[in-house]
Amino acid sequence: MRILTGLQPSGKLHLGNYFASIKPMIEKQNNSDDEMFIFVANYHAMTSLSDAKSLKANTLEAAAAFLSLGIDPQRSTFWVQSDIKDVLELYWILSQLTPMGLVERAHAYKDKVAKGLEAHHGLFSYPVLMAADILLFNAQKVPVGKDQIQHVEIARDLALKFNNAYGEIFTLPEAQVAQNVATVPGTDGAKMSKSYKNTIDIFSDAKTLKKQCSSIVTDSTPLEEPKDWQNCNIYAIAKLFLNEQEQANLQDRYSKGGEGYGHFKMYLNELTWNYFAPAREKFQYYMNNQNEIIDILHHGAKKAKKTSNEIMAKVRDAVGIY
Repeated sequence: MRILTGLQPSGKLHLGNYFASIKPMIEKQNNSDDEMFIFVANYHAMTSLSDAKSLKANTLEAAAAFLSLGIDPQRSTFWVQSDIKDVLELYWILSQLTPMGLVERAHAYKDKVAKGLEAHHGLFSYPVLMAADILLFNAQKVPVGKDQIQHVEIARDLALKFNNAYGEIFTLPEAQVAQNVATVPGTDGAKMSKSYKNTIDIFSDAKTLKKQCSSIVTDSTPLEEPKDWQNCNIYAIAKLFLNEQEQANLQDRYSKGGEGYGHFKMYLNELTWNYFAPAREKFQYYMNNQNEIIDILHHGAKKAKKTSNEIMAKVRDAVGIY
C-alpha cells in the first residue's frame, strides 16, 4: 500500500497536528510494510504565507520538527514539494480536465475566504494542486482530516476523467480518516488551530508552554469541590498522553475534589514538556545543523523523482507533450 501525506510549513506545530496527524503517521511508518511518501507542502503554504524569508525558514523548521518527531528518511520517502517540479506540470495538465463547478463546490475555499484569506486563484485551485500531489505518486491512501476528504474525492474524480480520456494511468486514491482520533481541543475548547490562536505548541520554550497551558478555559468550580472531567478541556488534552489506567487515575483526582484547575494545568504542562523532551533535543540539533536537513530532503527528492518521472513520462505521452 502506498500512502501519501503533505504537511504545510505554515507555522509552529501544536498538539493538534501531532495527535491527529503526525503520531498516527509515525506509527504506520514504524509498524507496517506500507510505502510512506511524506512531503513538506511549501507550494500550498504560499496560499497563506507570502513572505519569502518566513516561508524558507518555516520550511526548514517544519522539516526539522517532522524528523525530530520520528519521520525516518530511511523508511519513508521525505522531501520538500518544490524540489519536484513535475507536480506543477501535472497541476496544469489536470487543470484542463477540471470543471469549474468541481472546485467552486470546494468548501475549504469558502471557509478560508470567510475567515479573511484573500480570494485569489491559488487558493481557489488548491484542490487541483493537491490532486497533482496525490496522482503524481499513484498514492492509494491519503490520510486526511474530515475537512480534507472532499479534496481527495476531487483527486479521485480527476483521475477518473484522465483515465477515461487517455487510458489507465492513475491509481484512484481513497481518503483515510482515523475514526478513533477525536478533534483535539484548543485552549478555548474549539478545535486546536493556529488560525484560532488557541494552540499548545510542541517546541515552545518552558515559559511559553506554561503560559499556553495556563490559558485553558475552565469553569468556576471551587477548589474543594469535585470537578467534571468529562467536560474539561484540560482533561480532554491530557488524556491524549495517557494510557487507560493513567486516565482512570486522573479521573479520580477530578472526582475527589481538593485540587483546583490550576493543579491540572500544571500536570498537563509537565506531561507535555516531558513527553516531547527527546524530540525537543533532536529539534535543537537539526536547527543548529540545517545543512543536514537540506541533505536529507534532497536525498528524499531523488527517491521521489524515480516514481514521479515514470508517471509523468506516461502522462506527457498520453496528452502529446514532448
